[in-house]
Amino acid sequence: MPSENTQIREELIVEQKINCAEACVNGCVLGDKCPNIEFRESTSKFIEETSLDKMLEIAEERLRKKMTEPPKWVFPEDS
Repeated sequence: MPSENTQIREELIVEQKINCAEACVNGCVLGDKCPNIEFRESTSKFIEETSLDKMLEIAEERLRKKMTEPPKWVFPEDS
């Protein structure tokens, strides 16, 4: 029988915000409790249905657009 401390620890893990790019490099660490599960499913579908050539074409187009955009300047707010 799980103790009360175990249940609290599990709840904290579920509520904890993680950086998926770092924590989930080798696969999702939260499994079905992942807050990004909808994105994981759509990403898997995209990977299955899109050829590598098409992915490279998309990436090249995005890079081309980014390189032709004017620079974005960020000015600090006056305090």
